[in-house]
Amino acid sequence: MFPVLALIFLVVPIVEIYVLIQVGQVIGALWTVLFVVLTAVIGVQLLRMQGIATLARAQQRMQSGQMPAEELLEGIGLVLAGAFLLTPGFVTDTLGFLLLIPAFRRWVIGLLRDRLMASGQFTVQGRYHRETRGEDGRLIEDVEYRVEDEDR
Repeated sequence: MFPVLALIFLVVPIVEIYVLIQVGQVIGALWTVLFVVLTAVIGVQLLRMQGIATLARAQQRMQSGQMPAEELLEGIGLVLAGAFLLTPGFVTDTLGFLLLIPAFRRWVIGLLRDRLMASGQFTVQGRYHRETRGEDGRLIEDVEYRVEDEDR
């Protein structure tokens, strides 16, 4: 994993510098800098709106007693989008804006989730919740139960 990260931290800045130089030669250095700043400002505003919407969905799921797993993964995708958008350059801005598209973000999250599960490095832990109702149909709360092996 370390060699991959080292390669990313070496290749991405070189690619960004190359693209910035090429764009600067076409439209000028001042316009290039202005576009980089503008994409960061617009990206952060879009990120803020989507982050608030994702947080609201997560709160709704928690209030209904569900685990907001997808919303947590989307939050990670939004954090990555923010990091890309705040990194100066057109290549990282493009990746950041792509991650702001919900369908693309879900597709990337699905790929990562499938890869982690296939590798065996991803485990799921949590409490099992089962609704228990009495004979009159009312919800019985705070029930402790134990599943016993039928062969015993």
